[in-house]
Amino acid sequence: MALILPLCAQAAWPDRPITIIVPAAPGGTTDIATRLLSEKLAKELDTSVVVENRAGAAGIIGTQQLVRSAPDGYTLIMGNIGPNAINYSMYKKLPYTPEDFTPITLVISVPNVLVVNTESPAKDVKDLIKRGKEKPESYTFGSSGAGQSPHLSGELFKQRAGIEATHVPYKGAGPAVAALLGNQFTFMIDNLPSSLGSIKSGKFRALAVTSDERVSELPDVPTMAEAGVSDMVVTAWFGLLAPKGTPQDVVDKIYAGAKAALDTPELQTRFKEMGGKAGGNTPAEFGSFITAERARWEATVKAANLTATN
Repeated sequence: MALILPLCAQAAWPDRPITIIVPAAPGGTTDIATRLLSEKLAKELDTSVVVENRAGAAGIIGTQQLVRSAPDGYTLIMGNIGPNAINYSMYKKLPYTPEDFTPITLVISVPNVLVVNTESPAKDVKDLIKRGKEKPESYTFGSSGAGQSPHLSGELFKQRAGIEATHVPYKGAGPAVAALLGNQFTFMIDNLPSSLGSIKSGKFRALAVTSDERVSELPDVPTMAEAGVSDMVVTAWFGLLAPKGTPQDVVDKIYAGAKAALDTPELQTRFKEMGGKAGGNTPAEFGSFITAERARWEATVKAANLTATN
């Protein structure tokens, strides 16, 4: 009996709800993608999947919660380019290391989009740059938080365009979008899904996308290169991670469920409508991808001479 009982308990996984931590406020791409995936994942794993928003400190608060969780597969996180790649170069001290995570799969990758409030006098990228050079003291740009891809995209844009602008960080894309709707800063280079609704409703003017090709949802919006800003291709990504030490058979079950969910026509279509591309790579492939992203963004952070404290 002592040998049989542990085997039965292990085979029964999952026997209770799974929580996916979103290290950002509601309304942003991390949150949107997680909620879309969670519904399909719940069906695939035959259990409830709860989404828990834990915003703050550039994703550090939610990420720290994950690494403190039991490695049993019942607590996951929608990791992303900020806390799981950029932060390692931005922050001198973090309450976690790359080894604290077990990668599961990439969920979605999306381009960013340069947006202004439609009341802005800037009609295109060249106009935005021209006005910024004329009055640099009045230019500010918002983001979903220090170290997130919208922040680094804004810093890259400043470098490439030769302008100055003060960074205004928020606790997630939702609050940042709301602030731009209120004209509280000049521009933002946001993850496309979180600003797409405001673009389509006519509240934001999209000036350029950071992909290497135009996106189907905004066919009239040029790429950064087409708008005259070279070497400005940025892709934001979001993927499932578990705590270090999560059993391999549990990781395999989560991956199989997530892959099946990501392969459904409904999710493929929904992600495409968001301007994104569904993932589904293996845990090993996702781990290698994250390692490469850490190295790539380290070079960018150093070039911009950026540091932050938590």
